[in-house]
Amino acid sequence: MRIVVLTGAGISAESGVPTFRDAGGLWEGHRVEDVATPEAFDADPDTVQRFYDMRRRAVAGTHPNAAHRALARLEGALGDDLLVVTQNIDDLHERAGSTRVVHMHGELLRARCTACGERPVWSDDLIDAPPCPACGTSTLRPDVVWFGEMPYDLDVIEQAVVACDVFVSIGTSGSVYPAAGYVALATAFEARTVELNLEPTEALVPFDDARAGAASLLVPQWVDEVLDARR
Repeated sequence: MRIVVLTGAGISAESGVPTFRDAGGLWEGHRVEDVATPEAFDADPDTVQRFYDMRRRAVAGTHPNAAHRALARLEGALGDDLLVVTQNIDDLHERAGSTRVVHMHGELLRARCTACGERPVWSDDLIDAPPCPACGTSTLRPDVVWFGEMPYDLDVIEQAVVACDVFVSIGTSGSVYPAAGYVALATAFEARTVELNLEPTEALVPFDDARAGAASLLVPQWVDEVLDARR
């Protein structure tokens, strides 16, 4: 049984990672347009670098929760038959023990060189314009996919969704494409679809099984069901 799990901000919110936008349309007090677009970086790179430096330090102080750990436990049983696709830029899946993770929106713990394209692992601040380890130029930016940019590994994700038997969406609103289209794609290829979310979403194609509640409760329960069915 091949499973693809899509995770969003809701799975990390219970670890203390702020969700993308609050009710006022702000991201940790900043307008999205000021910190999450290529235009914002071109206009005021220092503000953008400081913002992501702050986020990098904040995420370092958080810990995986029961939902992250449950998915790592599922990988331990399924191996290559499980792929976690995350919209999150934190490393909580990896710290919980997951290894088969695709970060479609990039990673806080990587930088990207706008000169040579390298994406080095990075845990320090970028505000002081450190040199790229590969080419030596001081042209590093956060390796985060901003609005207007193409998400990573879309071909890998699509192939996995098309081939999966079960598609699971956890903690995501299902309103941002291309991720929002994956339930329809999975349904078209006859996969069973499951939603585990704090509140039900209004997907254009309904899920076969939609459960409302905290990820830290729902995900371990669902993983237990999958593992029990395999015994």
